[in-house]
Amino acid sequence: MLKIKRGFVSTPSGSVHAAISGQGEPVLLLHQTPRSWMEFVDVLPRLGQTYQAIAMDTRGFGDSDPLPSEKTTIEGWAEAALEMMNVLGHGEFCIAGHHTGAVIGLEMAVRAPQRVRKLVVSAMSYVDATRRAEHAGSRVIDEVEPRDDGSHLTELWARRQQHYPKDGGRALLERYIVDAIKAGPLAAEGHRVVNRYRMEDRIGLVRCPTLVIAPSEDIKACSMAPRVAASLQNATLLEIPGGGIPLPDQMPGLFANAVAKFLRADHRRAVF
Repeated sequence: MLKIKRGFVSTPSGSVHAAISGQGEPVLLLHQTPRSWMEFVDVLPRLGQTYQAIAMDTRGFGDSDPLPSEKTTIEGWAEAALEMMNVLGHGEFCIAGHHTGAVIGLEMAVRAPQRVRKLVVSAMSYVDATRRAEHAGSRVIDEVEPRDDGSHLTELWARRQQHYPKDGGRALLERYIVDAIKAGPLAAEGHRVVNRYRMEDRIGLVRCPTLVIAPSEDIKACSMAPRVAASLQNATLLEIPGGGIPLPDQMPGLFANAVAKFLRADHRRAVF
């Protein structure tokens, strides 16, 4: 396996932590809420065999500096990610995002169509007025009240456990808990940021070829995947049997292979 190099990228708006593996065409990996680059720790060396795989901590997560509250939006996170890629010297690149990361990637593709060559959106919800109304004021999955005895961490574990696989789930949940603790209030707020995004105004503006990954056991995201694909101008839909909410670190080989195959393909004809 290739080595992973970690470091900080100093951008005009703050410091961004990133992990990089391999050389070649850059592929930016964007994690879900409330994770960090660690969601791709086993994807990086696999994807790095062919590409320069770059997994960043979204601003306010992991070890990246938070943005001001007024810029803690999908648009703000997308702009900060583009800013980091500017500093790294990458004019054109591809993006693969999971859950929140997929939404950020979509916004980046709209903002910089000349730079984002291909896009992978994994387990991305379709956010429109109906979804915003349904989730307005509701409790999100990672919302727990901190308590001095630490029992809120047990509650957080239990709220997530039902969405994780039985085999190997404990190790994945341990990674999740570490990231959730570091995210602090953003562990819950990150979901609300997604729910405030006006995706219906943006998704049809994506010009690049897009792969829509639907993990079969991520029930809500999988059910939305056909609508996501139909809303994009040039999309391919791929269902991954057995894949769940933690797909990239649950099935890193399958995830990396799906991304690499899509990036290699000639999109003048069918991919899958």
